[in-house]
Amino acid sequence: MIEVSVNGIFLTQSQASGIILKEKNGDRTLPIVIGEYEAQSIALGLENFKPPRPITHDLALSLVDSCGVEMDSVMITELKNNTYYAVIRLRKKMKFWDVDARPSDAIAMAVRTMTPIYVDEEVMEIGSVKADEAEIEPKDIIIKAASEDIDKLKEELKKAVDNEDYEKAAEIRDKIRERESRS
Repeated sequence: MIEVSVNGIFLTQSQASGIILKEKNGDRTLPIVIGEYEAQSIALGLENFKPPRPITHDLALSLVDSCGVEMDSVMITELKNNTYYAVIRLRKKMKFWDVDARPSDAIAMAVRTMTPIYVDEEVMEIGSVKADEAEIEPKDIIIKAASEDIDKLKEELKKAVDNEDYEKAAEIRDKIRERESRS
């Protein structure tokens, strides 16, 4: 299994949503087309945004937690007929359960809990593209994780300090620290 991280969320010219998974120790990326709702949910998870009422993925995590189990990992295991398959591996002490899931739902839960995401080597080989072969143009990316996000937050932090809005500056500082700790 190859560990990956969510490198971005994109919108295609045909208005389909998708995510880009990038292998942590390599240059391959795996684009997966997903539903708009799931893309929004993943974006909320990446931003660590807590809605006033739980959305479906928050509810699922609450149920998992209430049962005394935790997410161990998310694994994208197969690619059949242009459809990706995944499992959520749950753990309680040394007992494990694999639960069938759509990759988008599993990833939406994983980004909220910082659960590792893995892709089967064969799936990565078949579905991935190298960075220089990607057909997705930078303008198509609507959310980019990691450094670009941190750079924007640093700009916002400077503006908040310049405007002497120290409460907002503290919130932004905390977001920067959290994102830097994930990288």
